[in-house]
Amino acid sequence: MDGNLYRINRWLLPLSWLYGLGVRLRNRWFDIGWLKSKSFDLPIISVGNITVGGTGKTPHTEYLIQLLQEQYQVAVLSRGYKRKGKGFKVANTDTPMKEIGDEPWQMKNHFPNVHVVTDANRCRGIRLLRQDPRTSNTQVVLLDDAYQHRYVKPGLNILLIDYNRPIAHDRMLPAGRLREPEEEKFRADLVIVTKCPQRMTPIEVRLTRNSLGLHPHQQVFFSTLQYKDMEAVFHCSQKPLGEEKEHILLWTGIGNPRQMKKDLAPHVLSITEATYPDHHYYTKEDVRHINETLENMPQPRIVVTTEKDAARIRNLKGLSKEVRENLYALPIQVKFLKDEKTFNNIISDYVRKNSRNG
Repeated sequence: MDGNLYRINRWLLPLSWLYGLGVRLRNRWFDIGWLKSKSFDLPIISVGNITVGGTGKTPHTEYLIQLLQEQYQVAVLSRGYKRKGKGFKVANTDTPMKEIGDEPWQMKNHFPNVHVVTDANRCRGIRLLRQDPRTSNTQVVLLDDAYQHRYVKPGLNILLIDYNRPIAHDRMLPAGRLREPEEEKFRADLVIVTKCPQRMTPIEVRLTRNSLGLHPHQQVFFSTLQYKDMEAVFHCSQKPLGEEKEHILLWTGIGNPRQMKKDLAPHVLSITEATYPDHHYYTKEDVRHINETLENMPQPRIVVTTEKDAARIRNLKGLSKEVRENLYALPIQVKFLKDEKTFNNIISDYVRKNSRNG
């Protein structure tokens, strides 16, 4: 595994110990029943991680949508991180991004027939989506980023772990990026090692699997991210990545842009980064910085961003004509390196056996 994505702030380790103590106590109270997890009589699949950002939750949730949507009415329930709206919200295709958050907005626009609902209280969200006439036909619920939300008991718990940042060598927040201690991986039914190299050897697969130290009943899968053709943000056009060698301004506000930079590097002349915090809402000063940075780069030059960032960029005012004409989003999709059919069968069998019409 590539350890160059690590940064442990060792001077913060005492605070990490205190944070970890609080998390362990909370999880212990759930384990012994002092805090209650609620079950629901429909299939519920949770997709999450135990690190902060950057493991690919949205593309993996979209993979599940694609797998299930032809046979079932799927609903995605998200807290809508950093959204401006509050409480229970059912998204429409014309719902403003700020009301539901960038990731739910992206999923609703990719899959208009899927119910996308936001509510920080997942128990309430499930209850209300079953009562609301717009979503009451839901047959399966996908919980986005809900590994820590233990008030709902999912029927299938999927844990994502970044290949480039193995949790065994990480530390709790704030020194590292762990939301929970490593041992909480044992709550997962399925573990997906994400962002793997596209050509993993059998020995790399075996070493990675062994390093996780999971229980025998926990099944492990390996996925990688594939890039599709770049899509213009402000006009209708596409072009393949690397079709022309260009200087790239990489504009991102995501959990971990380093892998994206690494993947882009072989296809471009150079990369200039404009990096912002995850889910960042861009300001006038940010817009000015982007305009000036692109203007000072050598030709030929374009701006590349993520689909999630594009959702926040579309309504920005003040972008220069050159930025607007040369701004492309780079869509990604999940590909399983092996055992894709086995993974699909596990998901489909679980939903079929637990559906009310099953």
